[in-house]
Amino acid sequence: MKRTPVLLFVLQTHALAIPIVADPNLTGVPLPTLSPQTSQSDQQSSAPSPSPMISNPAPITPPVSRMFGAQLFTGAMSNTLGVGFNPNYRLNIGDQITVQLWGAYTYEGHLTIDPKGNIFIPNVGPIHIEGLSNSELNGFITKQVKNVYQANVNVYAALNAAQPVKVYVTGFVMRPGLYNGVASDSLISFLDRAGGVDPNRGSYINIKVKRNGVVRKKVNLYEFLLNGTLDLIQFTDGDVIIVEPRQHTFSVEGEVFNSYDFEFSKPILAVNEALRWARIKPGATHLSIIRRQGNVKLSEYYPLSSAEQILLEDGDKLLVTSDRYAGSIQVRVQGAHSGEHALVLPYGARMNQVLAQLKTNTMSQIHAIQLYRKSVAQRQGEMAELALKKLQEFSLTATSATNEEATLRTQEADLINRLVTAVRNIQFKGQVILNESNINDVLLEDGDVINIPERSSVVMVHGEIVMPTAVIWQRNFAIKDYIKKAGGFSQGSSKSELIIIKQNGESIPGDDIKNIDPGDEIMVLPKIETKNLELTKAISSIIYQVAVAAKVLLNI
Repeated sequence: MKRTPVLLFVLQTHALAIPIVADPNLTGVPLPTLSPQTSQSDQQSSAPSPSPMISNPAPITPPVSRMFGAQLFTGAMSNTLGVGFNPNYRLNIGDQITVQLWGAYTYEGHLTIDPKGNIFIPNVGPIHIEGLSNSELNGFITKQVKNVYQANVNVYAALNAAQPVKVYVTGFVMRPGLYNGVASDSLISFLDRAGGVDPNRGSYINIKVKRNGVVRKKVNLYEFLLNGTLDLIQFTDGDVIIVEPRQHTFSVEGEVFNSYDFEFSKPILAVNEALRWARIKPGATHLSIIRRQGNVKLSEYYPLSSAEQILLEDGDKLLVTSDRYAGSIQVRVQGAHSGEHALVLPYGARMNQVLAQLKTNTMSQIHAIQLYRKSVAQRQGEMAELALKKLQEFSLTATSATNEEATLRTQEADLINRLVTAVRNIQFKGQVILNESNINDVLLEDGDVINIPERSSVVMVHGEIVMPTAVIWQRNFAIKDYIKKAGGFSQGSSKSELIIIKQNGESIPGDDIKNIDPGDEIMVLPKIETKNLELTKAISSIIYQVAVAAKVLLNI
């Protein structure tokens, strides 16, 4: 008897005003000075304006990096202006102040702090406000106005726009240069305009702000990322932001929320501190350290409880894992039964322990019990994918000597593509076919699904027939009788290719079975016709494999 073989299966940034060549090695070479023409332009741009006009540099595509901190610099902050209320901001020459007086004397104006640090209010006179903090402004001007108008005059004063500034960003950044902004902009905004810290060379924990050659502030961006702390800095023209070179690094992977490469300032770091940055996930139990010092690669393994005593060195890789033995498993029980739908069993449990707890009812078809397993479904998908790749290779390597053969190859390729698309959309069931003789000894896995079929009085007939339907089971009916009840074979059917699917999931060729039981399915496979015998066999085999493993009949 002949059988078909079965295969198992926008940035709108604040702008680079003057690009310069950075000193990537930080050798201390002075920054270039602006030409007289540029200085004149600076003076023009320093004039107060409620909304400074800023040109746009060419966008930078953020590099893909594992460095913790690189996610800060995507261009999102390069277009932000520091126009929010900063109570500690110190008023400076060129800042614009809104002043309103009402009552016995009315006045409204937008006043600019002049080179002497004053603003001038008519009938009041000059008021020196340079150096005042933003929080002191309203009270101080009110006091000065009250010296003239002692009653019936109310005062409101507020900083309208901070002074435009130009700040150098250099060192290990993606695009060193001179950038426009306002005095109250954050350091991160200026760095973002420069493309961010170079993720391969720059430091995220050692950034300096210099004024007139003197370090005014040191910034650690990890304080911002981990604790939300970032000191506000009031910039002035000519300030320099310098990103120093990368210091020491370690890598963290596995059961952590922050799976990144981290930078640290000391040659040695406690593992506890590293885990605080990485934030371990609940359920983590152990850690492995891969050390890469010198010519030797060493691996170490510890429980998390020992983390206090372990130190990391530059270049170490830390892998956090959840290493625990399985103490129990859970299986789901579905279908025709009256008991619990989830059973917790000891690791290594067998099917007899489930059968002992089942509460069957009058509809339970216990002899046809079904078992579905995720690992089997995954393997079925892998085997189907392997068969598809072989089929595609056949299509790609086929040669054509004539135009007629080329047309034929094109049609075959279209047929293969339709088959590949259809199979890749199939969800394999992962059914394990059980044998009544040794069903009690079947080992169970965590996540297994056990299904108890219901008793049935029908036989399903589908595939390449005229009218797929359910036919009432009759004792003396043969396969051909059920097919006849369903309208007979269709024109595209392969009358010799029949599969009988039993209730327990077993697939049997139609030629090997005489009696049909209630609940069985009769599947009529399609007839595959190509000019290539090898291709026909390969496609038929895949269709058969899918029909058996997924209980789905493809029609391409």
